[in-house]
Amino acid sequence: MKLNAACLQLTSNDQPNENLDQVIKFSEQAIQSGADFVLTPENTFLFTMDKKILEAKSETYEKGNCLNHIKKFVKSKKIWFLIGGTPVKEGRHIFNRSILLNPNGEIVSTYDKIHMFDVDLPNGEIYRESEKFKAGNQIVVTKLPWGNLGLSICYDLRFPNHYRQLMKKKAEFITVPSAFTKNTGERHWHILIRSRAIENFCYVLAPAQTGLHQNGRETYGHSMIVSPDGNILSEMENETGFVISEVDTEIIKKLRSEIPSTKFD
Repeated sequence: MKLNAACLQLTSNDQPNENLDQVIKFSEQAIQSGADFVLTPENTFLFTMDKKILEAKSETYEKGNCLNHIKKFVKSKKIWFLIGGTPVKEGRHIFNRSILLNPNGEIVSTYDKIHMFDVDLPNGEIYRESEKFKAGNQIVVTKLPWGNLGLSICYDLRFPNHYRQLMKKKAEFITVPSAFTKNTGERHWHILIRSRAIENFCYVLAPAQTGLHQNGRETYGHSMIVSPDGNILSEMENETGFVISEVDTEIIKKLRSEIPSTKFD
Protein backbone atom coordinates (compact mmCIF):
# COMPACT_ATOMS: atom_id res chain seq x y z
CA MET A 1 0.00 0.00 0.00
CA LYS A 2 1.39 3.40 -0.96
CA LEU A 3 1.47 6.71 0.88
CA ASN A 4 3.04 10.10 0.31
CA ALA A 5 5.13 11.03 3.35
CA ALA A 6 6.54 14.51 3.93
CA CYS A 7 9.32 15.34 6.41
CA LEU A 8 9.60 18.97 7.51
CA GLN A 9 12.95 20.67 8.00
CA LEU A 10 12.87 23.53 10.53
CA THR A 11 15.07 25.99 12.35
CA SER A 12 13.16 26.10 15.63
CA ASN A 13 13.88 28.55 18.45
CA ASP A 14 12.65 29.19 22.00
CA GLN A 15 9.45 30.95 20.86
CA PRO A 16 6.73 28.26 20.52
CA ASN A 17 4.27 30.41 18.54
CA GLU A 18 6.92 31.28 15.93
CA ASN A 19 7.75 27.59 15.59
CA LEU A 20 4.07 26.72 15.27
CA ASP A 21 3.70 29.23 12.41
CA GLN A 22 6.66 27.64 10.63
CA VAL A 23 5.17 24.15 11.02
CA ILE A 24 1.78 25.24 9.67
CA LYS A 25 3.34 26.99 6.68
CA PHE A 26 5.43 24.03 5.55
CA SER A 27 2.68 21.53 6.36
CA GLU A 28 0.29 23.45 4.11
CA GLN A 29 2.85 23.32 1.31
CA ALA A 30 3.45 19.60 1.83
CA ILE A 31 -0.28 18.85 1.74
CA GLN A 32 -0.62 20.85 -1.49
CA SER A 33 2.13 18.58 -2.87
CA GLY A 34 0.05 15.51 -2.03
CA ALA A 35 1.23 14.50 1.46
CA ASP A 36 -0.92 11.99 3.34
CA PHE A 37 1.39 11.96 6.34
CA VAL A 38 3.43 14.93 7.64
CA LEU A 39 6.27 14.57 10.14
CA THR A 40 8.18 17.24 12.07
CA PRO A 41 11.68 17.05 13.67
CA GLU A 42 12.85 16.87 17.26
CA ASN A 43 12.39 20.10 19.28
CA THR A 44 9.55 21.14 16.98
CA PHE A 45 7.88 23.74 19.18
CA LEU A 46 10.68 24.54 21.62
CA PHE A 47 14.44 24.39 21.02
CA THR A 48 16.46 25.44 24.05
CA MET A 49 19.32 24.19 26.21
CA ASP A 50 18.32 26.53 29.06
CA LYS A 51 16.62 24.50 31.79
CA LYS A 52 14.63 27.49 33.11
CA ILE A 53 13.22 28.29 29.65
CA LEU A 54 12.47 24.61 29.11
CA GLU A 55 10.55 24.39 32.38
CA ALA A 56 8.70 27.65 31.69
CA LYS A 57 7.69 26.98 28.09
CA SER A 58 7.23 23.20 27.83
CA GLU A 59 3.59 22.40 27.23
CA THR A 60 1.45 20.42 29.64
CA TYR A 61 0.40 17.26 27.82
CA GLU A 62 -2.94 17.54 25.99
CA LYS A 63 -3.41 21.11 27.24
CA GLY A 64 -0.69 22.91 25.30
CA ASN A 65 -1.48 25.65 22.80
CA CYS A 66 0.74 24.24 20.04
CA LEU A 67 -0.54 20.69 20.40
CA ASN A 68 -4.19 21.76 20.37
CA HIS A 69 -3.62 24.04 17.39
CA ILE A 70 -2.05 21.15 15.48
CA LYS A 71 -4.96 18.86 16.45
CA LYS A 72 -7.41 21.30 14.85
CA PHE A 73 -5.19 21.75 11.80
CA VAL A 74 -4.86 17.99 11.26
CA LYS A 75 -8.63 17.49 11.63
CA SER A 76 -9.31 20.22 9.07
CA LYS A 77 -6.85 18.69 6.58
CA LYS A 78 -7.72 15.01 7.24
CA ILE A 79 -4.10 13.83 7.29
CA TRP A 80 -1.91 11.76 9.60
CA PHE A 81 0.62 13.88 11.49
CA LEU A 82 3.63 13.15 13.70
CA ILE A 83 4.96 15.82 16.02
CA GLY A 84 8.43 14.29 15.90
CA GLY A 85 9.61 15.54 19.26
CA THR A 86 8.68 18.35 21.60
CA PRO A 87 9.15 18.95 25.35
CA VAL A 88 6.06 17.86 27.29
CA LYS A 89 5.41 18.22 31.03
CA GLU A 90 3.79 15.48 33.05
CA GLY A 91 3.81 16.14 36.76
CA ARG A 92 7.32 17.21 37.77
CA HIS A 93 8.97 15.59 34.74
CA ILE A 94 9.63 16.79 31.19
CA PHE A 95 9.69 14.22 28.38
CA ASN A 96 11.06 14.55 24.85
CA ARG A 97 7.92 13.17 23.19
CA SER A 98 6.73 12.14 19.74
CA ILE A 99 2.97 12.49 19.33
CA LEU A 100 1.07 10.75 16.51
CA LEU A 101 -2.27 12.22 15.42
CA ASN A 102 -4.88 10.62 13.15
CA PRO A 103 -6.99 12.52 10.57
CA ASN A 104 -9.59 13.28 13.24
CA GLY A 105 -6.98 15.19 15.22
CA GLU A 106 -6.89 12.50 17.92
CA ILE A 107 -3.73 11.28 19.65
CA VAL A 108 -3.18 7.68 18.55
CA SER A 109 0.13 7.01 20.28
CA THR A 110 3.12 8.69 21.91
CA TYR A 111 6.77 7.80 22.33
CA ASP A 112 9.15 9.24 24.92
CA LYS A 113 12.81 9.35 23.85
CA ILE A 114 14.70 6.53 25.54
CA HIS A 115 18.37 7.34 24.90
CA MET A 116 19.48 10.65 26.40
CA PHE A 117 22.07 12.72 24.52
CA ASP A 118 24.83 13.04 27.14
CA VAL A 119 28.06 13.70 25.24
CA ASP A 120 31.28 15.75 25.21
CA LEU A 121 32.23 16.47 21.61
CA PRO A 122 35.84 17.13 20.47
CA ASN A 123 34.94 20.69 19.43
CA GLY A 124 33.98 21.59 23.02
CA GLU A 125 30.21 21.17 22.73
CA ILE A 126 28.74 19.53 25.84
CA TYR A 127 25.22 18.11 26.09
CA ARG A 128 23.45 16.70 29.15
CA GLU A 129 19.93 15.84 28.06
CA SER A 130 19.39 13.62 31.11
CA GLU A 131 19.63 16.70 33.35
CA LYS A 132 16.58 18.21 31.67
CA PHE A 133 14.44 15.27 30.51
CA LYS A 134 13.17 12.02 31.96
CA ALA A 135 13.95 9.10 29.67
CA GLY A 136 11.18 6.92 28.31
CA ASN A 137 11.22 3.13 28.57
CA GLN A 138 8.69 1.84 26.02
CA ILE A 139 9.28 0.64 22.44
CA VAL A 140 6.33 1.90 20.34
CA VAL A 141 4.92 0.53 17.08
CA THR A 142 1.55 1.77 15.79
CA LYS A 143 -0.67 0.52 12.99
CA LEU A 144 -1.40 3.06 10.24
CA PRO A 145 -3.55 2.50 7.12
CA TRP A 146 -0.37 1.83 5.10
CA GLY A 147 1.46 -0.44 7.55
CA ASN A 148 3.16 -0.40 10.93
CA LEU A 149 5.08 2.64 12.13
CA GLY A 150 7.95 2.37 14.63
CA LEU A 151 8.94 5.46 16.61
CA SER A 152 12.33 6.79 17.69
CA ILE A 153 13.98 10.18 18.27
CA CYS A 154 17.44 11.43 17.24
CA TYR A 155 20.11 9.88 19.53
CA ASP A 156 18.15 6.60 19.51
CA LEU A 157 19.60 6.23 16.00
CA ARG A 158 22.94 5.11 17.45
CA PHE A 159 21.39 2.07 19.16
CA PRO A 160 20.69 -0.65 16.56
CA ASN A 161 18.82 -2.86 19.02
CA HIS A 162 16.10 -0.21 19.34
CA TYR A 163 15.31 -0.63 15.65
CA ARG A 164 15.60 -4.41 15.78
CA GLN A 165 12.92 -4.38 18.45
CA LEU A 166 10.75 -2.14 16.28
CA MET A 167 11.18 -4.52 13.34
CA LYS A 168 10.35 -7.53 15.53
CA LYS A 169 7.12 -5.74 16.45
CA LYS A 170 6.40 -5.70 12.70
CA ALA A 171 7.43 -2.09 11.93
CA GLU A 172 7.57 -1.42 8.19
CA PHE A 173 8.59 2.21 8.37
CA ILE A 174 10.37 3.98 11.19
CA THR A 175 10.67 7.63 12.14
CA VAL A 176 13.85 9.38 13.25
CA PRO A 177 12.91 13.02 13.97
CA SER A 178 16.19 14.68 14.84
CA ALA A 179 18.25 17.70 15.80
CA PHE A 180 21.68 16.24 14.98
CA THR A 181 24.55 18.61 15.69
CA LYS A 182 26.42 19.79 12.60
CA ASN A 183 29.56 18.17 14.01
CA THR A 184 28.08 14.68 14.42
CA GLY A 185 25.76 14.96 11.43
CA GLU A 186 28.60 15.52 8.98
CA ARG A 187 30.35 12.43 10.30
CA HIS A 188 27.55 9.94 10.89
CA TRP A 189 24.01 11.00 9.84
CA HIS A 190 23.80 9.47 6.37
CA ILE A 191 25.46 6.19 7.19
CA LEU A 192 23.41 5.66 10.37
CA ILE A 193 20.08 6.37 8.66
CA ARG A 194 20.88 4.10 5.72
CA SER A 195 22.20 1.36 8.01
CA ARG A 196 19.03 1.28 10.11
CA ALA A 197 16.98 1.00 6.89
CA ILE A 198 19.05 -1.85 5.42
CA GLU A 199 19.46 -3.81 8.66
CA ASN A 200 15.70 -4.01 9.14
CA PHE A 201 14.41 -3.57 5.58
CA CYS A 202 12.26 -0.64 6.73
CA TYR A 203 11.64 2.78 5.25
CA VAL A 204 13.20 5.52 7.36
CA LEU A 205 11.46 8.90 7.62
CA ALA A 206 13.89 11.44 9.09
CA PRO A 207 12.72 15.06 9.54
CA ALA A 208 15.47 17.27 10.94
CA GLN A 209 16.41 20.61 12.43
CA THR A 210 18.82 22.74 10.40
CA GLY A 211 20.95 25.85 10.68
CA LEU A 212 22.06 28.15 13.48
CA HIS A 213 19.61 28.41 16.37
CA GLN A 214 19.18 31.27 18.82
CA ASN A 215 20.96 29.26 21.54
CA GLY A 216 24.13 29.08 19.42
CA ARG A 217 23.68 25.43 18.54
CA GLU A 218 24.09 24.51 14.87
CA THR A 219 22.16 21.55 13.49
CA TYR A 220 22.94 19.50 10.43
CA GLY A 221 19.67 19.36 8.47
CA HIS A 222 19.60 16.82 5.63
CA SER A 223 16.07 15.62 6.26
CA MET A 224 15.55 12.52 4.19
CA ILE A 225 13.35 9.60 3.27
CA VAL A 226 15.26 6.34 2.73
CA SER A 227 14.04 3.11 1.14
CA PRO A 228 14.34 -0.33 2.81
CA ASP A 229 17.39 -1.11 0.68
CA GLY A 230 19.16 2.09 1.71
CA ASN A 231 18.44 4.34 -1.26
CA ILE A 232 17.87 8.02 -0.46
CA LEU A 233 14.53 8.77 -2.11
CA SER A 234 14.38 12.43 -1.13
CA GLU A 235 16.73 14.76 0.75
CA MET A 236 17.18 18.44 1.64
CA GLU A 237 20.47 20.07 2.52
CA ASN A 238 20.47 23.09 4.82
CA GLU A 239 17.40 25.09 3.89
CA THR A 240 14.04 24.95 5.68
CA GLY A 241 11.03 23.39 3.99
CA PHE A 242 10.09 19.76 3.39
CA VAL A 243 10.93 16.61 1.47
CA ILE A 244 8.26 14.29 0.12
CA SER A 245 8.34 10.81 -1.34
CA GLU A 246 6.06 7.88 -2.08
CA VAL A 247 6.41 4.95 0.30
CA ASP A 248 5.34 1.49 -0.90
CA THR A 249 5.35 -1.19 1.80
CA GLU A 250 5.10 -4.03 -0.77
CA ILE A 251 8.84 -3.58 -1.42
CA ILE A 252 9.55 -4.57 2.19
CA LYS A 253 8.02 -8.04 1.83
CA LYS A 254 10.03 -8.63 -1.33
CA LEU A 255 13.34 -7.62 0.27
CA ARG A 256 12.73 -9.59 3.46
CA SER A 257 11.98 -12.73 1.45
CA GLU A 258 15.01 -12.30 -0.84
CA ILE A 259 17.45 -11.73 2.06
CA PRO A 260 15.92 -13.31 5.20
CA SER A 261 18.36 -11.66 7.63
CA THR A 262 15.53 -10.22 9.73
CA LYS A 263 14.61 -13.75 10.92
CA PHE A 264 17.85 -14.47 12.73
CA ASP A 265 17.86 -12.41 15.92
